[in-house]
Amino acid sequence: MQVEVVFALPERQVLLTVNLSAGATVADALEVSRIARQFPDENLDALQAGLWGQPIERDRQVKDGDRVELFRPLAMDPREARRLKAGV
Repeated sequence: MQVEVVFALPERQVLLTVNLSAGATVADALEVSRIARQFPDENLDALQAGLWGQPIERDRQVKDGDRVELFRPLAMDPREARRLKAGV
């Protein structure tokens, strides 16, 4: 099965497609993709993983066509950012 693995920084994004065996997990997809090698200055193991924007555990099995994402922490609460932008 094929699974996409995605991670992005403001200045750079990487999307990789990996082939996995049935029963593979999110952790397997991340390991096979070797995405951590593309971002040596980032601790990807400490980041929340997700499928299609929904946070999940790394031991969850993936299925064909899934998109595994790694979420960076928010720099600012989105509500606060909107308030600042609006000048409130």
